[in-house]
Amino acid sequence: MKDQKDRLEALRADIERRNPAQPEFHQAVREVLETLAPVFAARPEYADPAVALVERLTEPERQILFRVPWQDDRGRVHVNRGYRVEFNSALGPYKGGLRFHPSVDIGVVKFLGFEQIFKNALTGLGIGGGKGGSDFDPHGKSDAEVMRFCQSFMTELHRHIGEHTDVPAGDIGVGGREIGYLFGQYRRITNRWEAGVLTGKGQGWGGSAIRPQATGYGSVLFAAEMLAVRGEALDGLSAVVSGSGNVALYTIEKLQRLGANPLTCSDSEGYVVDDKGIDLALLKQIKEVERGRVSEYAARRGSSARFVSGGRVWDVPADVAFPSATQNELEARDARALVAGGVKAVSEGANMPTTPEAVRILQEAGVAFGPGKAANAGGVAVSALEMAQNAGRVAWSEQRVEDELAGIMRSIHTVAHETAERYGAPGDYVVGANIAGFERVADAMLAQGVI
Repeated sequence: MKDQKDRLEALRADIERRNPAQPEFHQAVREVLETLAPVFAARPEYADPAVALVERLTEPERQILFRVPWQDDRGRVHVNRGYRVEFNSALGPYKGGLRFHPSVDIGVVKFLGFEQIFKNALTGLGIGGGKGGSDFDPHGKSDAEVMRFCQSFMTELHRHIGEHTDVPAGDIGVGGREIGYLFGQYRRITNRWEAGVLTGKGQGWGGSAIRPQATGYGSVLFAAEMLAVRGEALDGLSAVVSGSGNVALYTIEKLQRLGANPLTCSDSEGYVVDDKGIDLALLKQIKEVERGRVSEYAARRGSSARFVSGGRVWDVPADVAFPSATQNELEARDARALVAGGVKAVSEGANMPTTPEAVRILQEAGVAFGPGKAANAGGVAVSALEMAQNAGRVAWSEQRVEDELAGIMRSIHTVAHETAERYGAPGDYVVGANIAGFERVADAMLAQGVI
């Protein structure tokens, strides 16, 4: 075991040397490598230096960087960077979202793409891992400006994607509006109605029922499974939710449907706590229709709600917590606050929103912790179901898709839980999800040879 740990540590150091100034990618790789030593001991074929399995798995198959020029409403030309990292296709076509946000760089995209490999493997739906995006910020832009940017972005990206090659979807900053503009430009350039090339489309033109809801719904369903193992349920529990985008909104919605009481939402300016529970209709009006800030929710909700400028949503005591905004938003001090507030379970709706030290604090306190690659896999799962519907030229009912999603999330929980037990880490969903996803990808890579 020591030899395997030493080899993995040497590999981690080499990855950081070869990929400088990419802390998010380093963090994602380190979290996975730290769990693999017992797998190598049990499965020596994975550790054989002759096939360099882990070395290949941690190096993207393809990295694409391109210029995205676009013109604003005043006629001024701007230039952004576009990215697509096609990380691993052993299980199927690359699959993963596009993120439009000023923080996007190659390291962020590689971290997201690496996580996507394992997340997609856990769904069991035959999709590989990839991710992309741009440092473009759609916030405050007109529809016409967003359209021109998306058209320019797709003018380059179209040559690298396809329903059997690489299938992007949405992520932060890329919702139904952006997917529509991207798909329109793809169709215009290629002269093909290739519905399966993008997921997250509108239901009237190839999209799936509950795709916008799927990530938030899935995160809640995973939390429910973790609690069920402990003989508990969500009904009657209080919840803190970070963020106010797509994932957070539908996390709140699913919590309310299962009888829980979500108390919070947040954005970059601070957070709202509503003692009566979030008024979802009001929050959706402000965020989805008016594209406003959560401070406006508190101003219009009444005396039960208050806005805390620059505060930490995790300071609000609750039974369950759902980090649903962005990476590394839940730090060690936040984990301590959650534990002090009596939290029972944390389910990651965002990608890697909890720092490694915070994860350790939560787990040592006996909190059930659902890592993003398992807990937030609902979004990509329904994306894969959208691809299946597109391939058959059919549209499934909302109930069928909800049932499929619930079954997939139960399956992910089961395999993560059982894998953790099999490798001597009962209840550790980080270990279980990492190893279960790794084994599925590794077996496919070994079968397909050194490519």
